[in-house]
Amino acid sequence: MTQPSRVDERTARKVAEEARETEWRLPSFGKQLFMGDFRLDLIHPHPRPGAAAARKGEEFLARLQEFCATKVDSAAIERDARIPDEVVKGLRELGALGMKIPESHGGLGLGQYHYGRALMIIGSASPALGALVSAHQSIGVPQPIKLFGTDEQKSTWLPRCVNEISAFLLTEPDVGSDPARLRTTAVPSEDGGEYVLNGVKLWTTNGVVADLVVVMARVPKSEGHRGGISAFVVEAASPGVTVERRNAFMGLRGIENGVTRFHDVRVPAANLIGTEGAGLKIALTTLNTGRLSLPALCAAAGKWSTKIAREWSAERVQWGRPVGEHEAISKKLAFITATAYALEAMLDLSGQLADDERNDIRIEAALAKLWSSEMACKIADELVQVRGGRGYETAASLAARGERGVPAEQVLRDLRINRIFEGSTEIMHLLIAREAVDAHLSVAGDIIDPDASRGQKARAAARAGGFYARWLPTLVTGDGQRPGSYGEFGPLAQHLRYVERASRKLARSTFYAAGRWQGKLEYKQGFLGRMVDIGAELYAMSAVCVRALEDGKETATEPQGERPDDGETARSPGVSAMRLADAFCRQSRVRIEELFEGLWRNTDAIDSKLAKQVLSGEFTWLEEGVLDPSIPGPWIADATPGPSSKENVHRPIG
Repeated sequence: MTQPSRVDERTARKVAEEARETEWRLPSFGKQLFMGDFRLDLIHPHPRPGAAAARKGEEFLARLQEFCATKVDSAAIERDARIPDEVVKGLRELGALGMKIPESHGGLGLGQYHYGRALMIIGSASPALGALVSAHQSIGVPQPIKLFGTDEQKSTWLPRCVNEISAFLLTEPDVGSDPARLRTTAVPSEDGGEYVLNGVKLWTTNGVVADLVVVMARVPKSEGHRGGISAFVVEAASPGVTVERRNAFMGLRGIENGVTRFHDVRVPAANLIGTEGAGLKIALTTLNTGRLSLPALCAAAGKWSTKIAREWSAERVQWGRPVGEHEAISKKLAFITATAYALEAMLDLSGQLADDERNDIRIEAALAKLWSSEMACKIADELVQVRGGRGYETAASLAARGERGVPAEQVLRDLRINRIFEGSTEIMHLLIAREAVDAHLSVAGDIIDPDASRGQKARAAARAGGFYARWLPTLVTGDGQRPGSYGEFGPLAQHLRYVERASRKLARSTFYAAGRWQGKLEYKQGFLGRMVDIGAELYAMSAVCVRALEDGKETATEPQGERPDDGETARSPGVSAMRLADAFCRQSRVRIEELFEGLWRNTDAIDSKLAKQVLSGEFTWLEEGVLDPSIPGPWIADATPGPSSKENVHRPIG
């Protein structure tokens, strides 16, 4: 087995840093939130689609919901571990493969908001089907071509993507979130007319059935070629492309995810997206909105879980009362319902911000992906607990013995991947933290840069002094300390005042940490993770309050104290929205306070020391007395470039 060349930490960090969007051309609610500047005006009033866009979007959603309700058999997909070709063809006929592709290129031309609502419908019918549609449109060929393609590329590829399936190929057997170690190569031909691709890609969602794929490959630096990681559109049926296997997973059993090998695959130079070396920047920019697909699937799961938890908790009786009336279960029911409302609020707000194109949403989209994937998993876990033994039993087994076949355990399995997909929780923490401290690094980065000269450090110190002299006083007081602030939000104003105060406290904490640890802050991943989680909760609270005001403008009822148990007032959407928002914000504030406490009182240092001892083998005695049922083999499969010796299992859907 050929070992990949080693890349030191500084090189890996440099590659990742160069792929970032370094400029902030538009305002960012998320960026300012981490800086202690609560810019409510950037998200309030809640943005809404225009009348024409709303009409077009809602008409499509109605057709899509009818199709999914009558043509998609989720149980069959789970049983057979395959999405029927007829279902994909039906979605294609509806235009669902080209939802975000402009009408000028044959697509529906929907915005991110209605695209998210569509994914909720599809994902609720079948999470595997939601993954297929999402991987094609959110990160597959259409999005990078829309953003970075030439007019000729758009005319060539976008009409095809309305009818064909695409995939995005970055990960390799030994390369995940560290792209500096990418091994797949794209060598330019002598005449410059094409590139020759060689390498192996892993976990290629849609790769088994894709017609087109976006491939990230390294172009060697040479005369006339700047080189670097670059993005190419590749015909999946090209000679030398072999789908060597279809992978199987814990959940999403219908997903068409595989291993693809490229051996001397000739790709026209015209298929290069952007320029050589721009591949990672293209990938990260594509993900700015592409990441919003996973929150849509999470929101769908949250809404469904609320329905099942409510119905079951009212039906199941223990000790003379419905289980939902016992506090142990009522707390879970309250968490599931309030969090489901927040998942939808965050999704809709982020989607509409993307459509408006007035804000830079890279942080908001990343926060939505991070928070939604974590909270949806908690919802699903709580649902399984509420259902008890029936939550652990499969839907097929439940139905076979005469009960309602509720796939609670399947939803838990299907959702688990979202904490790994498109940036694991741990990577998202680091990515968001880097963006959150960008203002600090912009003015003071040279102070902690070991490569900076003495003069550069001196100039950085002068810049930092001026910046902090202006910034630090803004963290002392704000609208959150004035009782009448945000009065238009009625009973929710108290929560927005809390968000404003917590935003400033978070900024002060970040500043203190930067001063305490300086350049070592990037290694304090426990601190950075909690810092980001606080920001995510604050964004969720903000989205919920803005959404509830929009949903409940007709009421100013205080959502606290005793409430009516029946009657129209209790069931009116306005009152309900304010109640859910209030409940969610109270739950979120408890989590935030625990996170603030954990910034400075934790076992991070002890855990790191213990982990090193674990890695050194000090505790191998603990592993004795059990058997390892793992199938023998290397931890990482051989990915040496070369011709494939396996059967090609590529099966495009006609």
